[in-house]
Amino acid sequence: MIVKEYRVVLPCSVEEYQIGQLYSVAEASKNETGGGDGIEVLDNRPCEDGKGQFTHKVYYVQNKIPRFIRRITKDSYFTFHEKAWNDYPYCKTEVTNENIKEFRITIETWHKPDLGNEENVHKLDEDKWKNVTVVPIDIADRKQVSDRDYKPEEDPTLFKSTKTGRGPLGPNWKEELAANPDWPRMCAYKLVTADFKWFGMQSVVEGFIQQQEKRLFTNFHRQLFCSIDKWVDLTMDDIRRMEDETKKDLDELRKTENLRGSTAD
Repeated sequence: MIVKEYRVVLPCSVEEYQIGQLYSVAEASKNETGGGDGIEVLDNRPCEDGKGQFTHKVYYVQNKIPRFIRRITKDSYFTFHEKAWNDYPYCKTEVTNENIKEFRITIETWHKPDLGNEENVHKLDEDKWKNVTVVPIDIADRKQVSDRDYKPEEDPTLFKSTKTGRGPLGPNWKEELAANPDWPRMCAYKLVTADFKWFGMQSVVEGFIQQQEKRLFTNFHRQLFCSIDKWVDLTMDDIRRMEDETKKDLDELRKTENLRGSTAD
């Protein structure tokens, strides 16, 4: 089992981030759906205890898997279920595969109004915490983004918000935040536990999962900041309406793709 804590600092408030995150997730869901792959929203409702929001999504990623692997495995192996409990500023997400019982990814996130300098924010016991690797993510560091992922329109070092005046982010942007306590800032502390109990493959697969999570967090938060003008004025009611519309769009898109696939067959 590999456990890492990713710390993502952003020049926005904890309250702003709640809106920005939900907006960006909805937009990413639409962008990832098509060609037979994509996301299906099975459930999106208030939690039974009245605290926060519960979502259940299914991710279809068959076409993102190398062909030689798909030839020797079942397509159902590339369908993942994500269940999330969003009791902001705390969130918990679990990703599982119904055909691979030994596979589980757990992501616990605390959103704090600081610059990522709080230790053991998840209150782990000492023995577990000493085995956690802390990984800082700098959204303005070009070296943390691969060439295939890089997009100029999602580069915080080039973007300037017309609504908030924030950006572009220079090499010392975190130091500037620290020197100006009235400026908005926050950190997402993401504790990721990768668990894959297959003999001979455990360390390789768990390491790969952590690499992909870091890539996802880096690209997602670069996109989030560079789209701030699109979501900074939205309310939670706006977000819920957007989520409902996104679910309808995703359902329709997947139906269309399935129909095309049936016709092709």
